[in-house]
Formats: sequence, structure tokens, C-alpha cells
Amino acid sequence: MINSDIQALAKQLWDYHVLNQTLTKSDCILALGTHDLRVAERAAELYLEGYAPLVVFSGGLGKITKDIWSESEAERFAAVAMKKGVPASAILTENKSTNTGENILFTQQLLKEQNKEVESFIVVQKPYMERRSLATFKVHWPQKKLSVTSPRIAFEDYATEEIPMETFINSMVGDLQRIKVYPAKGFQIYQEIPDDVWSAYEQLVAQGFDRFVIK
Repeated sequence: MINSDIQALAKQLWDYHVLNQTLTKSDCILALGTHDLRVAERAAELYLEGYAPLVVFSGGLGKITKDIWSESEAERFAAVAMKKGVPASAILTENKSTNTGENILFTQQLLKEQNKEVESFIVVQKPYMERRSLATFKVHWPQKKLSVTSPRIAFEDYATEEIPMETFINSMVGDLQRIKVYPAKGFQIYQEIPDDVWSAYEQLVAQGFDRFVIK
């Protein structure tokens, strides 16, 4: 059972992961694949508000979606965006990547193949993956201008029937561990983790929220 103490610890991780950056108009909206279709809706919203003329949806089938979907994250995201009013002519899809690093690297290849010159990006992901998305992008594409955003949802309202709180707390815990260990592997830039946030992580792991922790 997820009691108020566990929720308070999880909220500390959420507040660390969410960056709340100010957005400016850019060359491309890059939505990174996930099981949360609200990310696609946020990308469509930004396009329709005129933030960028091009939307790239990047994602094959990842650790969660491979068990629940048969079509790629990118293809499902594109369908959501077109239903929202984004024209197919403004959308590119990359449907092979299975992690954040591949999202960036395979998008680089796609844009090169399409002869698209892109210097600035708005990256869209789940709220609790904002920080890790930025840290990964900065390693693989440091020369590009970048801002990161996510669906505008409060921690208390994020869980759904399809994405129960237990799942997203486990995901936040796994992402925080990766923020700590991935810079040494060259996967992300270094990000300082405050002591109280790491303590919350350790307490959640001790409570059994270790589904996505690297053993």
C-alpha cells in the first residue's frame, strides 16, 4: 500500500526530476517515446501553439511498452498528434530506439537522412524524466540549443488506471539511480543530487520500489 509517507518521499524525487524550464520557439519538437500518451498530446499542443514547425516522435518498444503495445511508441504518438490536428507533413517518426540515448542518436540519423537542419529543440518527455532527458541530450548533442518540458500535470494527479502510482514511483527511483551512475559511463552529463533527495531514494528502495533499479 502506498501511504502518505511513501507519497511524500516520491514527491521529493518528482520535484527534483521536473525542471520547469521556460520554453522559446525552436526548430523542432522532439517527443521521446514512453507509455504515457500525454507526452504526445503535449508535443501536439506545442506544435499547434507555434513553438516549432517540425515534430519528431522517437521510440520503438521499451521496457514497459514492449509488454503492452504491438506498434512502436513513435507510431502511436504520431497517431495521437494527428488526431489533435498536427498535419502528417510536419511529423517524422523514428521507431527503432529502445532507450533515451538511442532516441537522440537515431533522431540525429533521421534528421541527416531527411536533410533537416535543426539547431534548437524542445524535448518532451514524462515530468519525472525531464532531468534525465536533458542530461542525456547534452552528452550526445551538446552543440544544440535545448529546452525540456512535459505534460503539465501535478504529482498528485499523475497516476492513472493505465499508469498506477506504484509503476511511476518505481520509474522515478530507477531514473534517479541512472542520474547518479550514468555520467561515469558516458551516458549523461553530471547532475548534482541533493542529500535529501538521495535519502528519499534510499528509503523508497528499502520499501521495495526497486523494479527498475540496476542491480
